Amino acid sequence: MTVTITAVDVHDVRFPTAAAGDGSDAINRGDYSATYVELRTDAPDGTFGAGFTFTNGRGNEITCAAARALAHHLLGKTLAEISAEPVAFWRSLTADVQLRWLGPEKGVIHMATGALVNAVWDLRAKVEDRPLWRLLAELPTDELVRSVDFHHITDAITPDEAAAILDKGLVGYEERLATLEREGFPSYTTSVGWLGYPDDKVRALTREAYAQGWRAMKMKVGGPIDDDVRRARIIREEIGPDALLMMDANQVWDVDEAIANMGRLAEVDPYWIEEPTHADDVLGHARIARAVSPIRVATGEVAANRVIFKQLLQAEAIGVMQIDACRVGGVNEVLSELLMAAKFGVPVCPHAGGVGLCEYVQHLAIFDYLRVGASLDGRMVEYVDHLHEHFVDPVRTREGRYLLPEQPGYSATMKPESIAAYSFPDGPVWR
Repeated sequence: MTVTITAVDVHDVRFPTAAAGDGSDAINRGDYSATYVELRTDAPDGTFGAGFTFTNGRGNEITCAAARALAHHLLGKTLAEISAEPVAFWRSLTADVQLRWLGPEKGVIHMATGALVNAVWDLRAKVEDRPLWRLLAELPTDELVRSVDFHHITDAITPDEAAAILDKGLVGYEERLATLEREGFPSYTTSVGWLGYPDDKVRALTREAYAQGWRAMKMKVGGPIDDDVRRARIIREEIGPDALLMMDANQVWDVDEAIANMGRLAEVDPYWIEEPTHADDVLGHARIARAVSPIRVATGEVAANRVIFKQLLQAEAIGVMQIDACRVGGVNEVLSELLMAAKFGVPVCPHAGGVGLCEYVQHLAIFDYLRVGASLDGRMVEYVDHLHEHFVDPVRTREGRYLLPEQPGYSATMKPESIAAYSFPDGPVWR
């Protein structure tokens, strides 16, 4: 791996999703956007790394500025250098002496870090001619462990414990891979229940999704509780008693409000309630989890870093961990979160949707099952049927399951024509 990074191109790409209510929930109504990064190299064939972080409308300009401010840490670096000292490289971004103050390891600066780190992993997977899930799953245990920054989480998991989990994951690997090749990876869809959709659209989309083979669906809640109950009854009527129905409050409730509202919604047998309160409220999540059991509490899509996940697990505050591919510091930090979830026995169901998150997290979920988790029980990947057409290697599904990605890389490369059309503010869509 002698490829050298020679330039870092950052694009502000935004899609006008707000007008149709796509992506609408109890808090968010903006236009789905991506801080999209391409790492140019000296590879003779023009191979480049692609990565992004998902944002929402005007916030994208801030994340783009952060990515540009961090880009100098990549310029002139070779893949061999980065792969030899992955934590040192990661800390060059997360511990930049002038930019760390803006986090530390959270928010805009950390999301920009995720875009850059993910682009490096995409570049490596392309150079090694493997989809990222296979690259990760086939790495030796010691290299995977060396890729994780264990600082601040050794009270939850040590490098030796992580190595033991990964070594155990080698047992039965081929059988699990054969299962995925034959059946695909379990999924659920959120496309049926955005908060801005009228009832007749919710019913029609639910009926259509069920006919297509989806047996797990998620709806948004957090509006007037009577409206939430009515919409939940519509979906349950359409999917019957045996399919899974999940709910997502997007942090809008207080703790007592969450407990009371789930008491109302329990009649439709929810499988989980996602983000029932403020994302950083570990103890609040723990109290809700105890009160609403056996309904599970799920969270993680805006968990700032591995330390928040550590606390959620230690406090027994979640029954489902929802990793995000790019709010945290990219693949390296996600590895630490998957390993902690395995130690604490909590299944991982990645958050997806948005711009390209489905493309990203399929790789992480597949790796988790093949090399970290021992079972598909309780594991699902979110699916939202938006914006896949803008990617060179879009997700593929069949009867409610993700099919294994086959092209080299992290499935993060956007089509040049989409970048040109949707770049803000000069793309023709925005002019």
